[in-house]
Amino acid sequence: MAKRADFDSPWKEILEKYFPEFMQFFFPNVFSKINWKKRPVFLDKELQKVARGASFGIRFVDKLVQVWEKGGTERWVLVHIEVQRGFEKDFAKRMYVYNYRLFDKFHRLVASFAILGDENPAWKPNAFFNELWGCKASLTFPLVKILEYDEKTISEESAKNPFSVVVKAHLEAIKTKNNDDARYLAKLALAKSLYKAGFSKQQIIDLFRFIDWVITLPKDLENSFDQEIIKLEEELHMPYVTSVERSGFARGEAEGIAKGEAKGEAKGETKGKTEVARKMLKKGFTVAQIRE
Repeated sequence: MAKRADFDSPWKEILEKYFPEFMQFFFPNVFSKINWKKRPVFLDKELQKVARGASFGIRFVDKLVQVWEKGGTERWVLVHIEVQRGFEKDFAKRMYVYNYRLFDKFHRLVASFAILGDENPAWKPNAFFNELWGCKASLTFPLVKILEYDEKTISEESAKNPFSVVVKAHLEAIKTKNNDDARYLAKLALAKSLYKAGFSKQQIIDLFRFIDWVITLPKDLENSFDQEIIKLEEELHMPYVTSVERSGFARGEAEGIAKGEAKGEAKGETKGKTEVARKMLKKGFTVAQIRE
């Protein structure tokens, strides 16, 4: 059985790297109101300060971004994003609390948005409301439910957006969590689709990383997956994502392809050993065998 997927880190990474594409895919009406000529500024540390002390459960992914509005004014505003993986009783309340705390801290308008990546189609908490003796306080926020996406709901234009792949990978990770064979086929199909979808080399690398992170496989199927990707890249003459990199060598998980590798080893030698390891993977050797 595959180990449990880590949704948190890959979502944080891809959201920050492709924030304009994120807004364009999930909130196109808002995307058109932002001045993208001015670089968005991520204020995650400020969000952490605001969130500190709030009595809520473990969050999935939260982001705070400073953006500028289109139009004659040079006004900057705040975009607060929550990507929530599972059910949380007080989720809407948390959105409300963070929204007013951010407004109080920055004295700027704050737009809060939620992406729900849970498995309950009926759970859609998009508003919080409080009232006492005629005094009312509330927050209603745009909400996206990933479960509601499928091939039909993703338009041809949206399919060119990196987040179309992110959504598909997230859904496949949920759908196949108890079926390793189906999981393997889904992961392989998604990875192969990257090379034919017209994405740039860097986008392919980043999206491959996301897929690899959220759709985990048992070791034997990972090895088969490695070999299929090597074969595909050779056929397409697109050596973008080597199995050596995704098997841990680039992450430092298998330091030293050969034992006793000198610290000051020349780049040429390192490259040669990497190529040897790549060929060994292609022939069916496991990462553990190569490390020996």
